[in-house]
Amino acid sequence: MADQHIQVRMPVELAAGAFADFIRAWHTDEAFVLDFAAFSEPPRMEDDKVIRDATVVSRVRIPPSQVFELMKALEQQLSAWEKEHPNRKA
Repeated sequence: MADQHIQVRMPVELAAGAFADFIRAWHTDEAFVLDFAAFSEPPRMEDDKVIRDATVVSRVRIPPSQVFELMKALEQQLSAWEKEHPNRKA
């Protein structure tokens, strides 16, 4: 079988991306779901608990077969980031 090369195109309207400072991961039988969210209000206290409101800015569904590839890619990128920023913690 020939090597497969994937050419990824970025639509102009998505190029800026969306800022997210929180992620919720969950799964169904068919997919893993990643909800990327941004905190939308200052924290508040309710019943001795700190409540943080977040708004989902993007939901991404991936098949289970891609979860391992995602984990490898994240590890590679985190390792590269740590080498570039030795005095910072992720």
